[in-house]
This record gives sequence, C-alpha cells and structure tokens, in this order.
Amino acid sequence: MPIMLVCPYMKGYKALFKGKKITIMGLGLLGKGYIDPIFLAQCGAEIIATDLKTKEQLAPTIKKLEKYKNIKFVLGDHRFQDFENRDFILKNQGVPLDSPYIAHAHKHGVPIEMDESLFAKHAPEVMIIGVTGTRGKTMTTHLIYEILSSARKGVHLAGNLPGKAALPLLAKVKKGDIVVFELSSWQLQGFGEDKLSPHISVFTSFMPDHMNYYKNDLDLYFADKANIFKYQKKGDVLVIRPGMKKLIPKNIQSTLIVANKKNVAGWKFMVPGEHQQENLACAVEVAKQLDIPISKIKKAVANFKGVEGRLQYVKTVRGVKIYNDNNATTPEATVAGLEALATTVHTRYGQSIPGRDKNIVLIAGGADKNIELAPLVKGIHKYCKSVILLSGTGTERLLKQKLKTETVAVSNLKDAVRDAMKKAKRGDIVLLSPAFASFGMFVNEYDRGDQFMKIIKKL
Repeated sequence: MPIMLVCPYMKGYKALFKGKKITIMGLGLLGKGYIDPIFLAQCGAEIIATDLKTKEQLAPTIKKLEKYKNIKFVLGDHRFQDFENRDFILKNQGVPLDSPYIAHAHKHGVPIEMDESLFAKHAPEVMIIGVTGTRGKTMTTHLIYEILSSARKGVHLAGNLPGKAALPLLAKVKKGDIVVFELSSWQLQGFGEDKLSPHISVFTSFMPDHMNYYKNDLDLYFADKANIFKYQKKGDVLVIRPGMKKLIPKNIQSTLIVANKKNVAGWKFMVPGEHQQENLACAVEVAKQLDIPISKIKKAVANFKGVEGRLQYVKTVRGVKIYNDNNATTPEATVAGLEALATTVHTRYGQSIPGRDKNIVLIAGGADKNIELAPLVKGIHKYCKSVILLSGTGTERLLKQKLKTETVAVSNLKDAVRDAMKKAKRGDIVLLSPAFASFGMFVNEYDRGDQFMKIIKKL
C-alpha cells in the first residue's frame, strides 16, 4: 500500500491561512470561484480577488463573496502590484502559461499555489488518489470514488468537478481518509510547482487537446499531465491503460500497473464502449491496491449509473434513444462515443440486436481548440445519418471539410434538439457530443449540458 503524507499541521487548519496575504487569480462561475475564497476568508486571510471579467459578468460569484470584509476585488483587470509582497498566489486553472503576472510573482519570490496541490501539502495523514487523462478521467474518478465509498468510510471527492473545491476539505478530513481527485493538466501545474504527485495515480489516455492554450505544443501539454507521476516515490502506484505504456518513462520510482480490460470482461457495467471497459479496469486496480474485496467491487460497479455528460443515457422518445455526451470536447472523444453507441447491443421486442451503422443523429459544434478534424470527419461519415451543428469557430472549420453526411447549422441548442428529433426515426439515436469547446454560446460546458438536459426533459 502506498505511503501516506505525514503533515505537521494535524490541528488548527485555520492557522495555516490566518493573516496571510493571498491574491486569488481567477474567480469564474463554476463554484470554486467562491468556495475557496470563502474558506480562506473564514480562516482570516487578507484576500485580493482579481479577474479579467467584470463585476457584472461575475455577478453570481461576487454576490456570495461581497459580505466578507477581508476580500478586496480587482475586476476587469489585473495589476502587477497585486502579485508582489504576498504570501502566495492562488492560481485558478486556465491561467495562461505565459501570464506576465505569474512571471512577475516568480520574479518577486511569491509562491504560486493551486487548490488541489495546496490541499495535498497541508492535509493530515490522508491518501491522495489522482486521476488524469485527456479522456476518461471523469468516469474513472467517479468509479473509484463509488467503489471505495461503498466499502469504507472517510472517502472524499474533489478536483476538476463543478463545486468540488479541495481546500475546504481541510476542515473535514481525518487521519486515514482517502481523497479522490480528478486532475486536469492545468491543475497538475500546481503539483509540478510543489513537486508533488498523488500516492496512487491513474493516467487514462493522452491525445491532443487544449492546443489553443498550449499553442500547438504537445510536449508542453504532456509535461503538465506527467506531474501525475513525476514526483511519486517508492511505494507509490501508477495505474495506466495499455495505450499509455509507451509514454511512461522506464525510470519512474513508483510501481507501474497496466490495467487489462480482460480482468473485467463479463462484469455487469452499464456504460457502453471499449474505452470505458479500460477505465473500469483502472478503477478496479486502484480498489485492489486498497484491499477492497472483489465481491464489493463488483457490487459497486453493478450499481454504478454512469456520469452525467459522459455517454449518459437520458431517455427514449418515440423509439429514439437520447444520449448526453456533453463533456466530449475533442474530436477523438466524440468519435469514441460514436463507436461505443454504434456497437452497443440494443433491446427490441425482448430480443437483443447489435447496433447498426448510420443510425446516429449527432448534435455537435462549438469553439475551436485547434485539433485535427480528420478522425471526426471519418467517424461522422461512418456512423451518422445526420449532423446538427451549433455555431462556433470549430464548426466553421468543420464545415470546410465538405462533409458527405447531411449537415444542418443552427443558432441555438433548442433548435438543434428539435431538428435532431425530426430527423431521427424509431431505432435511431440522438447524441449530443460537441467535439469542441463551449465558449461563446454558453457560459461553460456545464451550462451547455444543463440546457440540453432541460430541453430533453420537456420532450
């Protein structure tokens, strides 16, 4: 079993931050934007909260924070003076790699922290399990959490999930607890800054993503992801899907486990797709490391209902199955969803029949992330009878590919669902799987998913 962190701050977590001068860079609208500042304010920190968005744009977040007199707001701009003479900067994920303000803080000797890694430094004797991957990290994270929490107490979930800030867990965790983190490449920057890696790490997949952020440098993207295992020690564990083995250095200090989907073949598991079998195998390997009995693992897996926005079956309307794969924000993710649903066994009149090609009406489109579109075009031609495209820079580039499949462009999600349901016949599938980011038409990707679910519920 991996060795757990031993932290000198077993008592009085508030003392860690009381009187500290902290600049929080980036507030946002996803929940963490106000959860971390509230926690630090309640601990007695002196906070400057700065964001390029205006007070009006951040209204829901600001409303929850303005009662705290020890939070000062600098909105619509950043100021260099707020990045010097501070105890640390708490950086939100997505802050540019070449941010001049972060560089200014470094120049003045001000430490850069992030939510999850700051928690990991200051938690008492807890085990950190971290999951990353271009695709599959959310499903794997939730599987691990559901398996572990069904078998023991003291299991917590946090990380790259709406409203799941890590710092407030300092008030809840106890010695021997387990914290399961979903970690994006951006959040892993914080682990890299602090030269930390989780005790048990899972790296599901790696493929081009966020190339607009990383300026088409795949090595920079991998370098951030690699912090999931880079600082692991002897006794720690790294679990990977088979396709990742060639990317992992041979000289890592931790124990490497390559998850095998054959080990979970025949298990009762409702989430479709071969790649999801590999994610399941990763989660099972983590549970085995913690000595969870196989009977309890199988029971938890059988009860697992999937994750909203990840190939989530929503309902059937007039014989048309509707799936929400909102969090598929890359071409490869959308293709994986198409492949999974096209090969899924469906039940009709009491008999099981294999899924058939060309029975999917795809709702896709959005903001460009500068990722190769050829796999998406191929997947659309193979599996889709129609494509309904939401507006955005990515959609504009996709339309230039001269798709052979019937394609309709719409200006909003309600029209997209309406047109998709008109084109779908009994036995078909309507799939929301954007393949692009949500910028522009939606507040964020979760807003897009929420809107879709509201529209579908009214059908």
